[in-house]
Amino acid sequence: MAAFQDLRGFLEALEERGQLRRVRAELSPVLEIPEVLRRVMQRRGPALLFENVKGYPGWRVAGNLFGTLDRIRLALGVDRLEDIGERLVSLTARAPPLTLGEKLRSLRDVLDVGRYTPRRARRAAFEDIVLEGGEASLEKLPVFKTWPRDGGRYITFGQVYTVDPERGVTNIGVYRVMLRGPREAVVHWQLHKRGRHAYLSAAEQGEERLPVAIVIGSDPATMLTGVMPVPYPMDKLLFAGFMAGRGVEVYRLPSGIHVPASAEVVVEGYVEPGREAPEGPFGDHWGYYDEPVHRFPVMTVERIWMRRDPIYVGTVVGKPPMEDAAIGKAVERVFLPVLRMLLPEIVDINLPEYGVFQGMAIVSIRKRYPGHAKKVMMALWGLGQMALTKTIIVVDHDIDVHDLNQVIWAVSANVDPQRDVLVVPNTHTDHLDPAAPVPGYGSKLGIDATRKLPEENQGRPWPQEVEPDPEVARRIDEIWPSLGIE
Repeated sequence: MAAFQDLRGFLEALEERGQLRRVRAELSPVLEIPEVLRRVMQRRGPALLFENVKGYPGWRVAGNLFGTLDRIRLALGVDRLEDIGERLVSLTARAPPLTLGEKLRSLRDVLDVGRYTPRRARRAAFEDIVLEGGEASLEKLPVFKTWPRDGGRYITFGQVYTVDPERGVTNIGVYRVMLRGPREAVVHWQLHKRGRHAYLSAAEQGEERLPVAIVIGSDPATMLTGVMPVPYPMDKLLFAGFMAGRGVEVYRLPSGIHVPASAEVVVEGYVEPGREAPEGPFGDHWGYYDEPVHRFPVMTVERIWMRRDPIYVGTVVGKPPMEDAAIGKAVERVFLPVLRMLLPEIVDINLPEYGVFQGMAIVSIRKRYPGHAKKVMMALWGLGQMALTKTIIVVDHDIDVHDLNQVIWAVSANVDPQRDVLVVPNTHTDHLDPAAPVPGYGSKLGIDATRKLPEENQGRPWPQEVEPDPEVARRIDEIWPSLGIE
């Protein structure tokens, strides 16, 4: 298998496999299409292609493209999502070459990185129509209003591209973007995100404008790269190449930003450091409206590029399970090899879909020494987007982190609350966390559900777990079919 080179090839493959449904009824992008998508996502249903979008003749709308891990694996052309993280780790986690043969092999591996670097294209699929000036109106796009009390219409699955003024690397992030008028939008760059970093860097360097491009619908690898917590300053176009297994074909916009040549729609413009406007409320992935309203950067639109028969891609968020639940599990699988490289004691990790990404992580480790579980908690709380995780539960290596009953047993049997529960007050949190007393500032909870070593248990050895007599168990295995129980 190979990753798909554009959105349309992916849609065709989904339809061939019975995983795409065409909706021909006339529906509006204001509340109606989002309501249909929400119901289908909650049932873990197929991807949808709306072919009769009310008020937008010639447009089609696609949604729930990545609603299952099977569809994500298909999109990326892999059987195991961990393979993607292992591609990255394999370039760094190896012994240094000593012999001539090892050095030649190492050189070949370095040259192989070139397979993943972006490739410039002279033409782009979205050059069919170019709207500039007053014609470049965001109101011509079938942008969603998802919930009744949302503060406006939102681009919900646009990949927002910026080039970092400090290092020149490309960032791709999926940030909600609220329409403010025909040629203005408010970009929800949260405090801890890479897009915000580029915005603040532009301000610090005295830049009057920071170019921005919003890509709607492109090759699946680049679309999914937008949600991946790629550590700064790694270039996200390079990471998209690791996701796809090959370099992404890109087109250079007049602003200097490189975007996928296969894109359906590209909105090009800029933000001016210091120019911000109220954004929200918005019904987000926690299942609440994100209130109170805060101020975020205003994007001014210069031009809109699109295909002649464009496909708009949108998503909806809210109480799980939604499409982002499957995407979150994909993030977990892709980055597990990276976490293991940084923290070799980690065996597995589970970001439960009802934990809404930053709410909870369950981690299993091979415990080696007293306090090891707390060391892992603190390491994760200092690591990229894992730093926003509110609750971390650490269990032993023989606990299946994906079996919540096993996790509950470990918490119930292995935890003394006074000894094993860690509360970190007055620290950074997810800006959207509805429980935080101040946006972006609250507390964290760590639970050490591992078996305790004597040093952690006032010198007492941990009790021995019950196990059957091996000889008796072997004999019962042999006669089991004859017992007439099953």
